[in-house]
Amino acid sequence: MLGERIGESTGKVTSQRVLPNPGGGPRIETSIQETGSLLGVKDTETATYIAVARPDGSLFGEGQGIVMSQEGDMATWVGQGVGTIKKDGSISYRGATYVQTTSPKWARLNSVAVLFEFEVDAQGNTRAQLYEWK
Repeated sequence: MLGERIGESTGKVTSQRVLPNPGGGPRIETSIQETGSLLGVKDTETATYIAVARPDGSLFGEGQGIVMSQEGDMATWVGQGVGTIKKDGSISYRGATYVQTTSPKWARLNSVAVLFEFEVDAQGNTRAQLYEWK
């Protein structure tokens, strides 16, 4: 069951590059930087994900990131999701991430799946909403 919203952030794509893909279609690496909050704690996040175009036109993405609070708390995550490219060039992803941290503020995230809605508009602006999966 989809639980409460536990975080949100906004940011910007900072870099992109096309990677070799022996299996076929385009494979793109994207890095982002965002600011927001996680469990009520203000944070900054740096992440990189790789998206591969699938034969039906959808995207499969895998990524990892680091989240840091203004007080020095740190968490890392890995995740996967599926995306769709819209006519205006924006991309919409849905998926799950798994957090690892020693921070007491975020420790409960070590044992849950964090579901996400992640949007990138045609200008490279990002927006994410995070939910605890109960």
